[in-house]
Amino acid sequence: MKKLLVLTMSIFALLTGCATQLPAIKPVASVDLPRFMGNWYVVGVIPTSIETEAFNPIENYHLNQDGSINTTFTFNKGSLTGNKKTYRPRGFVREGTDNAIWGMQFIWPIKAEYIIAYLNDDYTQTIIARNARDYVWIMARNPHLSAEEYSKLKKIVVDMGYDASKLIQPQHNSK
Repeated sequence: MKKLLVLTMSIFALLTGCATQLPAIKPVASVDLPRFMGNWYVVGVIPTSIETEAFNPIENYHLNQDGSINTTFTFNKGSLTGNKKTYRPRGFVREGTDNAIWGMQFIWPIKAEYIIAYLNDDYTQTIIARNARDYVWIMARNPHLSAEEYSKLKKIVVDMGYDASKLIQPQHNSK
């Protein structure tokens, strides 16, 4: 019961966020959903409460026939060899966004804002943002980015209005 309460509180915090005076985050122009599917390693994050001790965090997307997206978020809790945790929210593309804004549903009927704010041309790096600037995810197809690549992505996040001091880089096992 305590775990359910913590999860519910974390999701509520994720959904409500903080009010901001910054302009709305601009999503990418278009996302090719089949190309976006698959594994994304979280290489930088302003974490939700369930992610603060996440090691090896991986987000996996699978496109359903109805257009919704099955999501599997896995990580090791507390260390690289800690207990494996798995969450399975479902994504729903918002109409009129050319697949760049989703609602991510952890608990029915609430859908958290999920903005694909950056996506490189070869679909190997992405940034998922929220207008509240409370959480952000820098993800890549490879768990280890060069310092130069990471700095470039971090700058994009800061330019969106996020506080760089809150950004952490989760550890991943060597590939």
